[in-house]
Amino acid sequence: MHPAAWVLDQLRTDGWHVSALLAFTRASTLIKASRPGQDDVVLKAGFGSNHVLSELDPTERSAAYGFYWYAQMTEAERALTREDFRHEADLTAAAGGSDHVVPLLEQGSSERFDWYTMPHCDGGNFRSFMASSKDTSKGLNILADVADGLGSLHQRGIVHRDVYQENILIDQGRGLITDLGAARRLTTPRGPDHREPEVHWPPEYLTGYNEATPAADVFSLGVLIYRYLCADIPRLGGHKNLTVIPDPLRTLVASALSGQAADRPRMDDLRDALRTAASAG
Repeated sequence: MHPAAWVLDQLRTDGWHVSALLAFTRASTLIKASRPGQDDVVLKAGFGSNHVLSELDPTERSAAYGFYWYAQMTEAERALTREDFRHEADLTAAAGGSDHVVPLLEQGSSERFDWYTMPHCDGGNFRSFMASSKDTSKGLNILADVADGLGSLHQRGIVHRDVYQENILIDQGRGLITDLGAARRLTTPRGPDHREPEVHWPPEYLTGYNEATPAADVFSLGVLIYRYLCADIPRLGGHKNLTVIPDPLRTLVASALSGQAADRPRMDDLRDALRTAASAG
């Protein structure tokens, strides 16, 4: 049985009509669902099974059909996963009322997992937008919306820590930031102090992920702007395609990609430059 089936069965028992399984990861399940007589929402459920998706060791991959398998979780691991999901729901609720942040509508619990609901955004995510749209002004306005949403989080003392294409949703042409699963409150260190490099993560995650500041989100958004406008990823030692980006946005993106957090611009300055570039296009 697919591990997500446990979640779907429980939700149906609790009176939800499940329209579609949207996504499934080792931490959560995303479902399009509705209550009787109500519109569809997106329900995010904390992982409800005793199993977790794991990656095979590279030495075993050559003999495997796929690279992933299901491993049994310990009770301690399940408790930690549930605690992490509740933290995510609490931060999403705390961000309520923020412009350009996907809001939490309702939350609840069952015996084996917790859940919360969000509006269904009809425009997909920013990765699909980049692949299909040629409207650069619209894309820059979406990214400006994201900068606005991240700025709202920062004002509430929350750092997102995982800004990338899939975590930006589009609804009626507006950009909204989602998925606060990696987020932390500035008042409390959270997570390991070390994370392996990823394209959209700032270099300080190598030594201080657990204490990342709003400057980390500025870096990640800078990466995304660069990828969108330059059709490339920024590289250590120089960003050769920066000339494609119009000033003053170019100067701010270059600063946002600085390896030193203190040298990066403020999020609202980046937002304003994105709006200016969008209107000029």
